[in-house]
Amino acid sequence: MSSHTIALNFEDGVTRFIDCKAGEKLLDAAFRNKINLPMDCSDGVCGTCKCRAESGAYDLGSDYIEDALSPDEASQGLVLTCQMVPSSDCVISVPVSSVACKTGQQTFAATVAQVTLHNDAAVVLHLDVEGAAPVFLPGQYVNIDVPGSGLSRAYSFSSAPGERRITFLIKTIPGGLMSGWLARARPGDTLNLTGPLGSFYLRDGHAPLLFLAGGTGLAPFLSMLEVLARAGTQQKIHLIYGVTRDLDLVLVDTLEAYSAGLANFSFATVVADEASSHPRKGWVTQYMPEDMLREGSPDVYLCGPPPMVDAVRRYFDEKGVTPNCFHYEKFTPNAPLKAIA
Repeated sequence: MSSHTIALNFEDGVTRFIDCKAGEKLLDAAFRNKINLPMDCSDGVCGTCKCRAESGAYDLGSDYIEDALSPDEASQGLVLTCQMVPSSDCVISVPVSSVACKTGQQTFAATVAQVTLHNDAAVVLHLDVEGAAPVFLPGQYVNIDVPGSGLSRAYSFSSAPGERRITFLIKTIPGGLMSGWLARARPGDTLNLTGPLGSFYLRDGHAPLLFLAGGTGLAPFLSMLEVLARAGTQQKIHLIYGVTRDLDLVLVDTLEAYSAGLANFSFATVVADEASSHPRKGWVTQYMPEDMLREGSPDVYLCGPPPMVDAVRRYFDEKGVTPNCFHYEKFTPNAPLKAIA
């Protein structure tokens, strides 16, 4: 009997993946996986188990009353988990915390395979996972414990889900806690990771995609691009990659490879330093693809430092641009990522 993988995204940022058997109701599958989703009647009457289906195919069932789930709510992706039967992999937004559902974050171990330096700007950390390959949504992050410190740092996956070799693009910070550890890390060193976490991830859709990356905020887009490339997407995709200095432009060769192999993908790099000889100087807002914004409401994904996020939001407001969807994530070098859908 076939089964489907269901991502349950809780409001505290925790994501848990469960299997749902063919013909099985989602609420039953969650309970079987020892996750207590909200419920009361389990008969499609009270509406307590209402969640939002972000992606995937499913049958809503017919054994529920309109007071529990109205036609308008159903058309907006709301579902009753006590009645919903998935017919594909799905992503479900659960409007309560993971703790309230008697579940929580998952921790797994990985060993250092390689640390690749990119100028003085960043490193790519390659890890081999012990055990099953981690499952996550492209764009999500994990907290990585810094050995010997009792502290952790949050980093987005730059690799695709389902691989036992995972990678992270990490900004080099002089005197930084993780940067200091990475400078002396050796192959075979063990790290503990907690996750996946975050509501910044690639959604299903057919609209053009506009990706806006600031510095090492490029990481989640590399994961997304690999997933899109493997799926053979025909969506138009444009990425603007903004950095402070020329030396901060890293992994451009990776983007060039996607440009050559992924249909309808293009990218532009932008350097803020006025002394740079780069052909595009300034800020990402100066190089927005106006034809793309004018022709058809793209889905916009933005990952970068808070000033960049605020500048893009102001740009959209001033230009009267309303993206089809707008997902953004602010980050600072030493703080967990914050995502807003």
